[in-house]
Amino acid sequence: MKMEPIIPFEPIRTDLIPSGPDWVAQIKWDGVRMLTYYDGNEVRLLNRKMNDRSSQYPEFLKISRYCSASSVILDGEIIAFDSSKPSFHEIMKRDSLRKKQSIAPAVKQTPVHYMIFDVLYLNGAWVTDKTLHERQEILEQMITPHPDVQVVQNFSDSQGLYEVMKQHQMEGIVCKDLRSPYLIKGKDKRWQKKKIFRDLFAVAGGVTLRDGIVNAVLLGLYDDSGKLIYIGHAGTGKLTNQDWLALTERIKSLATARKPFHNQPERMRDAIWIKPALVMKVQFMEWTPGFTMRHPSIQAIVDGSLSECAFTQI
Repeated sequence: MKMEPIIPFEPIRTDLIPSGPDWVAQIKWDGVRMLTYYDGNEVRLLNRKMNDRSSQYPEFLKISRYCSASSVILDGEIIAFDSSKPSFHEIMKRDSLRKKQSIAPAVKQTPVHYMIFDVLYLNGAWVTDKTLHERQEILEQMITPHPDVQVVQNFSDSQGLYEVMKQHQMEGIVCKDLRSPYLIKGKDKRWQKKKIFRDLFAVAGGVTLRDGIVNAVLLGLYDDSGKLIYIGHAGTGKLTNQDWLALTERIKSLATARKPFHNQPERMRDAIWIKPALVMKVQFMEWTPGFTMRHPSIQAIVDGSLSECAFTQI
């Protein structure tokens, strides 16, 4: 039986950390959401947008190495580390690969880890109606931990975990109600995320140059009426010198005389407008009163859809 992919349960954003005997907290990993589908014959890895990433992560295709189920759907996150912590920029080195010949060397150059936090389907039956507590017990019984495969740990002291994440400049925490079933294609307060740094997917609508090389990107989000609204510019982050050079080449075919933003960007004078096509994951501290990002930094240029670059993600 070929398993049809599903859209996974998503947490909502919160400023108040929920507490109580039925709440646990987990580390929010700065990686890519990944579901493993095993029908008894074939293993497939699909991200939250239901795009197949099986070839990008061949180390997880032999499922008997870490899971005893005869058929299963697992939910988790694949992460890669920089020198000290999970890095979205690092995982993009693997997730963005498309050429088969590039994958084998990348497995050695950018090792990854699968952090499993849920199970939806087991041995021919859905388990989404079971409580999170019950599903976690199932995971503990059938997952064999390895250095690159782990079951995500629960913490009862949510505030304490959040403070530790702040100290280590991690992304944040996810708080979950142990009584909750798994809601496919759902998003509600039974799962809540509190981020230390905010992040979003934004589209590039312009750039500025220094010595002929892109040194900053003007970013925007689409509102409900489809207008592109400028939300700030970023010239720092995880992009390497080579990335900036490659971006400089990419924008040549996107240049346009027409400003794509509905409002007036603060950096107008030296801007080169480009057609909205490049999606970037951006991290920032908070919104200013004028609704631009404070201290934004580019984490990665991603293979994303413009439909993601909307205010609805805030």
